[in-house]
Amino acid sequence: MSRPDLNLLITLDVLLAEGSVARAGQRLRLSSSAMSRSLARLRETTGDPLLVRAGRGLVPTPRAIEIREQVRQLVKDSEAVLRPAKTLNLKLLARTFTLRTSEGFVENFGPGLISRINEEAPGVRLCFVLKPDKDSAPLRDGMIDLETGVVGKAIGPEVRAQALFRDRFVGVVRAGHPLSKGRITPSRYADGGHIAVSRQGLEMGSIEEALEPLGLDRNIITTVGGFATALALARASDLIASVPERHTGVLRVGMHSFPLPVTTPEFTVSLLWHPRMDADPAHRWLRDCLRAVCSLQNSLQNKTPS
Repeated sequence: MSRPDLNLLITLDVLLAEGSVARAGQRLRLSSSAMSRSLARLRETTGDPLLVRAGRGLVPTPRAIEIREQVRQLVKDSEAVLRPAKTLNLKLLARTFTLRTSEGFVENFGPGLISRINEEAPGVRLCFVLKPDKDSAPLRDGMIDLETGVVGKAIGPEVRAQALFRDRFVGVVRAGHPLSKGRITPSRYADGGHIAVSRQGLEMGSIEEALEPLGLDRNIITTVGGFATALALARASDLIASVPERHTGVLRVGMHSFPLPVTTPEFTVSLLWHPRMDADPAHRWLRDCLRAVCSLQNSLQNKTPS
């Protein structure tokens, strides 16, 4: 069975409202002959005359009267669906967004983001989930709304990405640690006890690559799964944590941070989302909030010496 032409609903709505082929044609900017052909198609599709002549005019059949309000509502609903979204009312917005990111990102930027959202849209809730890999399937499948991280080859080509900030690795030790005093040479850095961070996504290989030409290798004492854990261990021991500077600004308060004695490339932390969410007003607002919070937090860190 062939699918009916849904454009005929608009024509039928106007015909039933006007009760005249000529007037309906004027509203739709069609000739009388074109409207007559449309009426003939409607009669064939519905199996009913719909409008029949009575004197000089046309009157609706019982079937036309029966469906008139239904047709009117269908046309109104269709117009509403195709109309641009209404202005977002943040005070009435009730929605839960799922963000996939690292624990360090949540601890560093989460409080500011939650505070801003509670102020602007108190009905919005955030659900933070850990980021075990760079697979973009959860974004594509709608399981998560936003993700943060370094764009890599595993990211799907359709995923949208916008830079949040540039970052670099720094060394971090507890206050009073021997490395908090004196010049830190590559050998002095490498010989200390280190905490390695091993997780899929952001790799630490750049430090090893920078030390290798000098014939040096870090003395790895223990390995953890995240930067926040590495900093917690370094704060309570003589171990050295090497972590992203901007990514961990809040977590390093009260500790001694220092530039690495070898050159490693900077990297960009980006905000990721699926293109189907581009035009969603609430999603766009959340993206703006996250960018603003990261920008403010990094500005404050730039003013505070490590």
